Amino acid sequence: MIRHTRLGALLLALALFLTACGAPGGESVPTPGPGETLPTPGPEETAPAPTPEPTPESDPYDAVRSYWTEAQLTQAWGPNQTVEHLFFHPVIAYPQWAFHDCPSPQSQKEGLDDWMLTVEEYKKILNSLYEKGYILVAIEDVWSEVTDETGAHMVRNTLMLPEGKKPLVLSFDDVNYYDYMLEEGFTSRLVVGADGQIWAQCTDPYTQETFLTQDLDATTLLDQFVLEHPDFSLNGAKAIFSLTGYQGILGYRTQNDRDLPAGDPNRPAFDAFRQSEIEAVRPVIQRLRETGWTFGSHTWGHINLGSATRTLASVQTDTERWLEEVGSLVGPTQILFYPHGSRPDGDDVAQSGPMLQYLHSMGFRVFASVGVESYSKIKSDLSAVICDRLHPDGTTLRWQRDRYLRFYDAADILDLAVRPDLGKSW
Repeated sequence: MIRHTRLGALLLALALFLTACGAPGGESVPTPGPGETLPTPGPEETAPAPTPEPTPESDPYDAVRSYWTEAQLTQAWGPNQTVEHLFFHPVIAYPQWAFHDCPSPQSQKEGLDDWMLTVEEYKKILNSLYEKGYILVAIEDVWSEVTDETGAHMVRNTLMLPEGKKPLVLSFDDVNYYDYMLEEGFTSRLVVGADGQIWAQCTDPYTQETFLTQDLDATTLLDQFVLEHPDFSLNGAKAIFSLTGYQGILGYRTQNDRDLPAGDPNRPAFDAFRQSEIEAVRPVIQRLRETGWTFGSHTWGHINLGSATRTLASVQTDTERWLEEVGSLVGPTQILFYPHGSRPDGDDVAQSGPMLQYLHSMGFRVFASVGVESYSKIKSDLSAVICDRLHPDGTTLRWQRDRYLRFYDAADILDLAVRPDLGKSW
């Protein structure tokens, strides 16, 4: 089923919807109270036509949230059992453009091949995860902070699942729609459509036609997959957006003007545009939250926290900026996803350095890196968890097929018809 529509068609549909529901500012029609009747019109009067009240449509996600009843959740998944965690980058909507036809340097095209999936590869992975019995769970349900006689500390919760299901956390890095993505075959932002659902805005790189779609973006594709397979989600859970802030969020340029020189004449226009972007993204964030998505930090500037030259002062500045520009919009979060998968304190659970101590003081409790297994460790000197995520992408499809067989077979996923001829290990 094709789920894209031209912007003009959507605007027309919205106009028709508003017309049918009555334009704002119209006169209200009196209605009788209990035991009352409206006056009978005289011979020269015409009874006022009742204003039609729109019937609120039920939220299609209600069926997802309520699919599993408590009586069906009979399988206990305890603290010693692994909760798998996969993460994706935005998917490539136009692979022929991204890998071959766009004017970017060859090194950039190979970078896309390394770290991204195509739409078709991503859809096949979702289907395989579903067929192998995984079920989406919220990371907020996996970990909790408790306070007892020993103080505050993190605990791995026991999850109650349907029989035969295996828990899976998904996260999506860099859902910011950076400038380079707009030039290399990706969608450009998330929007709330006239139907109240999340759509992706996209510009065809060949025709320059801009339209809305639900078929070319990782977020909307997961939304549709869960609607079609409500048993793939526990209590409506979807995934976590891992967001930076230096080019705004979700395709909206919400970053502030502090990088412009003082007295720059462009500041007033910049600030006005930024405010309009903030107002435009708010309903998108609200709808995403309503439909099972949550948010985490990927630092403001995608900084390498494990770099030997990284200073605590720079991390403090970056974190304050993320909280000001991103956290103020998406709400508080306890999740920090390390850019480049690089931990500031390695795997040590007993001795946290000043950088991790600072991040903990700013409210972060779950610190996610990237690795070869979905492992996790509870810190012993802080109320915190360090954990790793796995990364389905071109690199692991080509060279790490065996590691991912419990999720999918890369031989069934890797699209060599459109990717460059860079080899594979299987």
